Amino acid sequence: MHAPPIVCPPDQVPDATGITAFNRAYGEARDAGAVFVCVASGGQRWTVKTDTSTAAPGHIVSDVVAAAVSEAIDRLRDRREVRLAPRPALPDSTVLYDIAGEERARQIAAALHAALHGDLDPLARAVPTA
Repeated sequence: MHAPPIVCPPDQVPDATGITAFNRAYGEARDAGAVFVCVASGGQRWTVKTDTSTAAPGHIVSDVVAAAVSEAIDRLRDRREVRLAPRPALPDSTVLYDIAGEERARQIAAALHAALHGDLDPLARAVPTA
């Protein structure tokens, strides 16, 4: 396992199922100065996690990106594709639960990862407005 590249295809999003895999993936992202992203299996459902605190100093999530991420998460919740953590999802740290299937979880994770690096196109494709 290794920290995903800035352009992270869905199949390269780390599977951080279990505490050992999570700690390894999180540590590798932190050591690489990369935005953390992962998927994790919870039986038949999947979880997506992101965290920008692992990114290199100076990494900034712009207001435009923060708004786009927040709106996409709202659409996913409203469409009942995800369940949010008890605390609100924020652009710097997001946990999305109950995603139906690994492929969809990886698509969402990769799109969020790209967005947190300033590329909103994958997010617009993964979570369209209509």
